[in-house]
Amino acid sequence: MTRATSSVQRLHVTADLQTDSFIEMDTKQAHYLRNVLRLEAGAELLLFNGRDGEWRAELETVSKKSVVARPLVQVRGQDAPSDIWLLVAPVKKERLDYLAQKATEMGVGKLVPIITKRTQGSRVNKDKLIANTIEAAEQCNIMSLPEVADPVRLDILLKDWSGDNTPRQIVFCDEAADSGTGAAKLDTLQGKKLALLIGPEGGFDEAERAELLAREDTMALSLGPRILRTDTAVVAALALLQSRLGDW
Repeated sequence: MTRATSSVQRLHVTADLQTDSFIEMDTKQAHYLRNVLRLEAGAELLLFNGRDGEWRAELETVSKKSVVARPLVQVRGQDAPSDIWLLVAPVKKERLDYLAQKATEMGVGKLVPIITKRTQGSRVNKDKLIANTIEAAEQCNIMSLPEVADPVRLDILLKDWSGDNTPRQIVFCDEAADSGTGAAKLDTLQGKKLALLIGPEGGFDEAERAELLAREDTMALSLGPRILRTDTAVVAALALLQSRLGDW
């Protein structure tokens, strides 16, 4: 099994990866390969697209007009993406970038920004979120990118919740719950499709919390005696779920 190293650049592409094909790198990638790394024709790199595994490729052309790579051989087969969804109230600026990166590293399959009554960062740049997931996947040897959904209001999401036509359990990180709540029940969720729900910095509105606690498809989970910031809670909760119910 070949792994990316510090001497081999690893990049995500959208094109199909197969032998006897040529892939023109996008403008940013071409600039990076040509002007920052100063690679020349013949240099090797690793490419992945989330569908066709990871391929060793060679730069066929490096010019001012274009940078073209030629896939040579598949070095890793495509793995199955994680199926944990993350429903999270967006935070501001750099911390939202961090959140998207860490969610990708922790194996989230779908990232859904939710707008609650106390959400502060309600304006979400979806393209920037996607860029952060790509950067994290490139750097961390991840083969699949999480799907990034459009922002949705919590009340609308709960009203229309269908779990992609398959029942999906919501694990609600409840900052108002007693420490230890829900931990003992996690094993009862083994084999179920999961969606982790994490609220905004100010916590859930009482009406929102009451609605969540009343749902049969939702289980409250405490993350301990301390109030965590949203981006910290994302990492802590995903580590807990991946170790107990996920692919760890």
